[in-house]
Amino acid sequence: MNARQWAADLAMGVRFAFAGGREGWVRALLTAVGVGLGVALLLLTTALPNALNVRHDREAARSDITYTSDRIKKADDTVVVANVGTTFRDKDVRGRALEPEGSRAPLPPGVAKFPGVGEMVVSPALKKLLDSSDGKLLRERLPEKIVATIGESGVIGSAELAFYRGADDLAAKVDGGRVERIDHFGDPNPSSDAMDPVLLLLILVVFVALLMPVAVFIAAAVRFGGERRDRRLAALRLVGSDSRMTRRIAAGEALAGSVLGLVLGAGFFMIGRQIAGSVEVFDVSVFPSYMNPSPALALLVALAVPAAAVLVTLLALRGVVIEPLGVVRTAKPARRRLWWRLLLPLAGLAMLYPMIGQGRTNGDFNQYLVIGGVMLLLVGITALLPWIVEAVVARLGSGGVAWQLAVRRLQLSSGSAARMVNGIAVAVAGAIALQMLFAGVDGDYTKDTGLDVTRAQMQVTLPSEVPTAQAAAEFRATQGVRKVDVYSDGTLGDRRSDPTHSAAMTVGSCSALREVARLSSCKDGDVFAVRGVEYDTDTPKLAKSGGTLYVDPSYEGDSTRGKEIPWRVPAGLKTVDSRKDMTGNERGGFLVTPKALPAATLAGLSGQVYLSLDQSVPDVQDLVRNTATGINPMTDPMTWSASERSDKYTSIRTGLFVGAAAVLALIGASLLVSQLEQLRERKKLLSALVAFGTRRRTLSLSVLWQTAIPITLGLVLASAVGLTLGAVLLRMTDTKVRIDWTSVLQMTGVGAGIVLAVTLLSLPPLLRMMRPDGLRTE
Repeated sequence: MNARQWAADLAMGVRFAFAGGREGWVRALLTAVGVGLGVALLLLTTALPNALNVRHDREAARSDITYTSDRIKKADDTVVVANVGTTFRDKDVRGRALEPEGSRAPLPPGVAKFPGVGEMVVSPALKKLLDSSDGKLLRERLPEKIVATIGESGVIGSAELAFYRGADDLAAKVDGGRVERIDHFGDPNPSSDAMDPVLLLLILVVFVALLMPVAVFIAAAVRFGGERRDRRLAALRLVGSDSRMTRRIAAGEALAGSVLGLVLGAGFFMIGRQIAGSVEVFDVSVFPSYMNPSPALALLVALAVPAAAVLVTLLALRGVVIEPLGVVRTAKPARRRLWWRLLLPLAGLAMLYPMIGQGRTNGDFNQYLVIGGVMLLLVGITALLPWIVEAVVARLGSGGVAWQLAVRRLQLSSGSAARMVNGIAVAVAGAIALQMLFAGVDGDYTKDTGLDVTRAQMQVTLPSEVPTAQAAAEFRATQGVRKVDVYSDGTLGDRRSDPTHSAAMTVGSCSALREVARLSSCKDGDVFAVRGVEYDTDTPKLAKSGGTLYVDPSYEGDSTRGKEIPWRVPAGLKTVDSRKDMTGNERGGFLVTPKALPAATLAGLSGQVYLSLDQSVPDVQDLVRNTATGINPMTDPMTWSASERSDKYTSIRTGLFVGAAAVLALIGASLLVSQLEQLRERKKLLSALVAFGTRRRTLSLSVLWQTAIPITLGLVLASAVGLTLGAVLLRMTDTKVRIDWTSVLQMTGVGAGIVLAVTLLSLPPLLRMMRPDGLRTE
């Protein structure tokens, strides 16, 4: 058989798809919609790496505060930048104060002109928020006049909240920390830390687990309307075509639907691309321009989908005998063989086995073995499920009329029923394995902060120029604040400069000091020396009544040299035991009440405020942030949490949730299309049953059973494969295997919920089809 004959037969199939009457183009349209949905998600997925790269590049391009010790001198091309970012409810707001120092001062990306004092330039999303009633609390914190919006090149996503405000008093506050002088924006030497092998494994498994259901669905979509198509092909045998030519014509018909699906997929992708620019999923947003798939990957999709359509059709027709007088499909088919179906998951396990116990200390995991092994295990579901459905339904016993109708239909076409749920079974198996893997390694990327969130829920760092007493009074007057503990921190040394012995000094009220030491009695004016702290060996040498110590002694090169304040240790010095403070640390050194120090000494100390909050007060954290900003814009409020996660690990989890949401949406849409296609094929049968007096309730229940039985078997198989794959992945990371049964039940519940929702949505068209006039034919 030459290529010319192949091309002619495929071309004839394409003509049948579009010129073969209503049946032909309806089937082509169904196939195109199914394939288009899958293609759109594949294109969106291939665009995701580019979107993440653009976000990273734009973040790097606006990099300013690098926390470096290198100081740049003031010049005509410098600008002083201060980090004045904040948080509103659960969203971070990126903020910078700018003070240009010359006519050639660099502008941040996306900003056309420096804002003046009392002005600010904001991102489009922040402007929308500040103009709405929801942003009233935040507007109190950002009262400056909005004079412009930040361009797309200056924000990393369409929903990012960011602003630049003008300032004129930053130069004196340059500290290489929150305030820095720069002569350009952007990091010329971005860090390229090596990826943790386990994180790389997570990324590989996430992509395979998310893309496999899409590929399975596309393979099923090209077989929509297969039974009616095969009956139409029987007519070709009457006019002289042989069986091979007939199969090639059928492949051409599938090819037409898949090519039309590529066109629809491109359209769906463009729609999804625009929608992606207007939504935020798990705090991740992008602009439509970010969503540009790699040309090579897009070309691969464009070539692979039609090729898969032809291949799947030819493979599917191997078990169908198309004769001139009909299709021999309704005869009892040969029993499916199990042995070769088991080879796929076994081969997958064999590919993953060499990496068991490798962990993160033996280099990167072999990405080809990981991708191949996970793919074979998940593809094994699609091979095993038809055999399981056939074996189970063949043994189902008698029951009600609805049950018998459903079971008989499944016995005649168990393959079609399995194909319908293959996608969701693969998705659930992948989700279970990923949940197990994430739950197993979560402890490696989540650490205890040591913060005692039962004693305080927020901490505010005060600039040295802010009087702590005034700040404490304003916080106590803030709605929702139950308790305020204020500490001023400093250092005591035995000499003005370069002391031999030094110790920490904590200044606070008696109530505040009781949070850090065990005090039997205390009154303002008392001083305490803390004993028993392991790292503190100098305090006993300095704790001598009548001795002179120096507050914040200077060291060689300090700008404060010569400004040290002497302080005499009082005669009533008491020795006390330390206790863990709210940060989980033990404070050593000296504990001093305010009256025991000169006022000038207190003014030069930095302050920390710890707040206990009434969480029942709405937006209590934002009320505190507003108070902090009112005290001084350079205050740094921080909300406490008992634990914190690695940023990279959190990003991968977020990517999983975003991708899973998209895949589940596709799965739901695909099941609905598949269900409608199945009902369309059985329209005349349903009408005949109604005409003979079958109740609509009975038929509706039979359709529900036809969906429930295979999906139950699919979810059981998915759980088994998912648990197996999860256990293997955990052993690969050298992590103890633990089954998170809650996650397993959640994933299977989500899968069952999607099927239930699709079944309910298919009931209205089902009821319309169950009419006697459906028997009319032309």
